[in-house]
Amino acid sequence: MAKKFIDIMDTTFRDGFQSVFGGRVLMDDFFGAVHSAKEAGINHFEFGGGARFQSLFFYLNENAFEMMDKFRDIVGKEANLQTLARGVNTVMLDTGSSELIDLHAKLFKKHGTTTIRNFDALNDVRNLEYSSACISKYGLKNEIVVTMMDLPPGCTGAHDVAFYETTLRNILDAGIKYDSVCFKDASGTSSPQKVYDTIKMARGLLPDNTHIRLHTHETAGVSVACYLSALEAGADGIDLACSPVSGGTSQPDILTMLHATKGMDYDLGGLEIEKILKYQQSLKNALSDYFIPPEATQVSSLIQCSPMPGGALTANTQMMRDNGTLDKFPDAILAMREVVEKGGYGTSVTPVSQFYWQQAYANVVFGKWKKISPGYGKMVLGYFGKTPVSPNKEIIKLASEQLKLEPTTKSPIDIANEDETKSLKYWEDKLKQENIETNEENIFIAAACGDKGIVFLKGDAKASVRKISDMPKETASSSSDKGSEYTVQVNNESFNVVVREGHNKDIEIKDIKPVSNASNPVHSGGEVVNATVSGSVFKIIKNSSDTINADDVVIILESMKMEIEIVSPSSGSIKEILVKEGDIIKEGDALFSIG
Repeated sequence: MAKKFIDIMDTTFRDGFQSVFGGRVLMDDFFGAVHSAKEAGINHFEFGGGARFQSLFFYLNENAFEMMDKFRDIVGKEANLQTLARGVNTVMLDTGSSELIDLHAKLFKKHGTTTIRNFDALNDVRNLEYSSACISKYGLKNEIVVTMMDLPPGCTGAHDVAFYETTLRNILDAGIKYDSVCFKDASGTSSPQKVYDTIKMARGLLPDNTHIRLHTHETAGVSVACYLSALEAGADGIDLACSPVSGGTSQPDILTMLHATKGMDYDLGGLEIEKILKYQQSLKNALSDYFIPPEATQVSSLIQCSPMPGGALTANTQMMRDNGTLDKFPDAILAMREVVEKGGYGTSVTPVSQFYWQQAYANVVFGKWKKISPGYGKMVLGYFGKTPVSPNKEIIKLASEQLKLEPTTKSPIDIANEDETKSLKYWEDKLKQENIETNEENIFIAAACGDKGIVFLKGDAKASVRKISDMPKETASSSSDKGSEYTVQVNNESFNVVVREGHNKDIEIKDIKPVSNASNPVHSGGEVVNATVSGSVFKIIKNSSDTINADDVVIILESMKMEIEIVSPSSGSIKEILVKEGDIIKEGDALFSIG
């Protein structure tokens, strides 16, 4: 009797890169490994979309559409190239208008996509209807998704088999055209038994020929067991990645899964161990100079309590490294539990996972629930759709007060269509103002990436890739004596210091100088206003000598994809702006002085 053929999608070049490097891998560095994957017999790849769309423009100074075209040229016309889309958010963090959702499908078809995996983090089927129609309209295969996770201990009301059955029935009742069904667990927190019961339920509910697959991550340590449960329950496909971007925060490893199914009646994509070994070596060589964060290779027992997706985890820790706030990561992960509990149980997958993270980070930095992050606040107020359960009433009240928005039950796409800034004309006019060519790709890049997209299209973007060869030896080293870095303020002056354990009596203190970058608080008098968080200077609203009122916004910082407004504490005039746009600043650094 022939073994059951299981379709394997190789996620290495999309979710693997996102989960390990925060998406920051240059195309010319990995294309050789794509050739090796093809030679190994892999014909189904996840090659773009999701966070790997914006990250190319934000961090790599590369065009995602160009990358997709070149990828298609390597693997040939017959390969199934798949991307990830967030329903009405497509590849953006905010809801798109009907025009932008349609343009997303049109352009992704044009640039080599075969299949789009289409999900909504809230499992609000309204957010899947129009986006799915656009996918089918342009001849793409629509892989409809039910998003999964486990709730924190003691929580009930959603994310059980009954909830997933209701979601699936809603999809069927809505008449959405689909080519396959995926159950997607971005945090890898679903238990093997729940996976088995869910796939079994779907197999009984859907037509016999429906292709059903499971997507998960190794983050919580149960991914291989979940895949085995899914296969036993009747799944037709699973997602795997190749070392060194497999396991940990990413998908289970191809070789590991081949080993786990030895002696079983499954043929995993016709893949052969020896050919995968050659592919693996090629990939290791290609990525040998890339810094792999230690948290990307770890399994965490805490993730089941605070479900953080693998793809978001390393993206956030990389930003924290850039901002010098990695020490806050453990506290933020712990804080996520309460944020999930009070937020309505949206699945922890982008963009909801980012909303959870931003709110958890805000609770750590500013104090618990002192500041409602915009994304989390709009989610609990209903602007991204209906959450699986009603969010905490007090949090809804705080969000409404702080964001000055009323709760809504309107469809997110209707809200977006009423927003002029989400129209094609708005972005076409924006490009004309910047003397940028107004083709469809550029319009979509600008709409999806905002100001950073404009910077890229003007040719002013800079790459930010963590390569070992570019890192200071003490940073790249894992030696325990490298010490901890701090900024110390003495008499209103800041100094960067490195603190190491022990005392060296032979060191002679010869000179101490203030830091000479954005942290330099040297100013011309007046009251100094300091940064409330670490991050980067996103925009400078006011100029030196401007007259200002109390609570006027002077500078906007960017931290963990949040925009933090720094306001004047009193009326007067600005004596001096002490930073410039793009500066990396630490919490407590001087930003401007007033008098």
